[in-house]
Amino acid sequence: MGDIKYYTKEGLQALKDQLDHLMNIERPKISQMIAEARDKGDLSENAEYDAAKEYQGLLELKISKQQTLVMNARIIDESKIDASKVLILSSVKIRNLTNGAIMAYTLVPESEANLKSGKISVTSPIAKGLLGKKVGDQVEITVPAGIVLFEVIEISR
Repeated sequence: MGDIKYYTKEGLQALKDQLDHLMNIERPKISQMIAEARDKGDLSENAEYDAAKEYQGLLELKISKQQTLVMNARIIDESKIDASKVLILSSVKIRNLTNGAIMAYTLVPESEANLKSGKISVTSPIAKGLLGKKVGDQVEITVPAGIVLFEVIEISR
């Protein structure tokens, strides 16, 4: 059994969609490639056939890993999360006390992180430093550039 990973409903649906694509689009496509290569004659000297078979092996491995992820996925129940402190799925505004910059992030499972849309992984240094904090709390967080002092100014869902 693999490790249990937590996802939002949207994150789990994305995993299922990827698995569906691999099984129902990619798998038939590779079967067709193998059939076409087989029709070209002698398999012992057919590089196209060998490449297609190798791709098939890699695809089956990818499908297997994706199936394991889906089987071990759990959806986070947002209704049971305390909104008064920073936890997974919290949207939080913080102020950098060194330069006054205000940043807003949503803490999400690692697989759903996307910095461009303001979603950071709960395993990132900033998120780890913010977990459990409340509005008004100040926290020193070690980031690659050094230690930065932040203040939590808003928490929402």
